[in-house]
Amino acid sequence: MRKRLRDTLSEALPSEQLRKIYNSFDIIGDIAIIKLNEVQNAEAVAKQIMAIHGNIKTVLTPVSRITGDFRVRELRLLAGENKTSTSHKESGCTFKLDVKKCYFSPRLSHEHLRIAKLVQSGETVVNMFAGVGCFSIIIAKTASQSKVYSIDVNPTAVQYMEENVKINQVYDRVIPILGDSKEIIQTQLQGVADRVLMPLPEKALEYLPYALSALKQTGGWIHYYDFQHAPGKENPVEKTKLKVAEKLDSMGARYVFANSRVMRSTGPNWYQTVLDIKVVALPSKF
Repeated sequence: MRKRLRDTLSEALPSEQLRKIYNSFDIIGDIAIIKLNEVQNAEAVAKQIMAIHGNIKTVLTPVSRITGDFRVRELRLLAGENKTSTSHKESGCTFKLDVKKCYFSPRLSHEHLRIAKLVQSGETVVNMFAGVGCFSIIIAKTASQSKVYSIDVNPTAVQYMEENVKINQVYDRVIPILGDSKEIIQTQLQGVADRVLMPLPEKALEYLPYALSALKQTGGWIHYYDFQHAPGKENPVEKTKLKVAEKLDSMGARYVFANSRVMRSTGPNWYQTVLDIKVVALPSKF
């Protein structure tokens, strides 16, 4: 898809601008989001995207960074219908969302399915930062008899999550909860989980003690996500392991890093990493 766009635009744009387009657009349902702030004739490029991909009805460009507890950004219309809501399909599931009011990344589709395939039948999962429910619903559809407590602080995201639970018919397996996950765990979900998901790199380290307290007394799994700066020969995965190990050691947990990897590059010398942590013994205070 991106190769086709690059080839189509190769005669119209200088190579340095073409590289920026090639690496910086997402398709979410029938909406394309593309970074064109440094590209000339952005509206013309947006219309070309719509001409190539007949299913796209709207092309938007970010005019701010993703910020705040809700992980949202401002978007500007470049071409097509003036809308920000859409319906996106992934792994046999359908997700309704508003790209301006909810965080969503189609680049996480592989990770959603990877985690879902790790969940065993009958497991209880706590998703601490659930958004519109992608991880949660794909888990529920993939792992039979699983239950997912699906928490998010964004009221709009939770409203869409509730709708997505109905659309995908996982009423009895995904429980949407509005609130701060650390408070929800402290008051409602202590010691219930076989597995905890932490797909919010900005807060994962701070919230790690609450992830531990959500696990059953016998231990379980934590899937920890991070953004790591690793210039030169530094290893972003090892840097993530070091800071997580320091935190877990300070609390007295016993654990193993069962799997770790770089998921993607997010900027010059910046990487998104994931650790699959097997907790074999909780701290004594839990």
